[in-house]
Amino acid sequence: MDVLTNLFQIQDLTGTFSVTDVVLGLVLSFILTAIIGKVYQITHRGTSYTQSYVHTLVMMGMIVTVIMLIVGSNIARAFSLVGALSIIRFRNAVKETRDVGFIFLAMAIGMAMGTKFYLLGTVATAIISLVVIIMTKFNFYARLVTSQILKIQINNDVDSETLFDKLFVKYTDASDLISVDSIRSGMLTELVYNVTLKSKMNKQEFLSEIKKLNGNLNVTLITGYNSTDL
Repeated sequence: MDVLTNLFQIQDLTGTFSVTDVVLGLVLSFILTAIIGKVYQITHRGTSYTQSYVHTLVMMGMIVTVIMLIVGSNIARAFSLVGALSIIRFRNAVKETRDVGFIFLAMAIGMAMGTKFYLLGTVATAIISLVVIIMTKFNFYARLVTSQILKIQINNDVDSETLFDKLFVKYTDASDLISVDSIRSGMLTELVYNVTLKSKMNKQEFLSEIKKLNGNLNVTLITGYNSTDL
């Protein structure tokens, strides 16, 4: 009987937290970061969505909870953990800036659960998730006029300075030359423009007019590039 009693009253050797603290922190961390992952899934736009990223958010929240439990209020232990974790290097580039926000949110929830701020973590998850859903649903801060990328291939002997000026005046509200590149081993030149097309403008007609001037070479209009990962 004494053995069973001692078994269910096990505490960490430091005596700073109990098994109940560990289980409660990890379970709440899992639930809250799973909610965050679901919010990320339903509000994500573009083509860069990966299941492994959402799994990482959940894992990160739980791992940070464990780290905070280990650190506790011991400053020396905190500095030793910083030194140990500093050797970790992440080489995967974050494709979307909003992904960084979700990473910090998962870390914050993990810290809250690890320091026993259960109510704070729960309320923060609910409010921030609601804000993200509202901003996505109502498309907050979206520009009414979106720019598009126009790529035009021309022969090297063609003077491109004023070749498309009349077309741009007719079909666009704004146009800026971004770059001039040599392609196909120097046989052709590619012009890249940032254009804002006029409303109710026929895109096929616009592209056809360009092809008449560039010798029917390749013309590419990339729409939605600022909301889609390329």
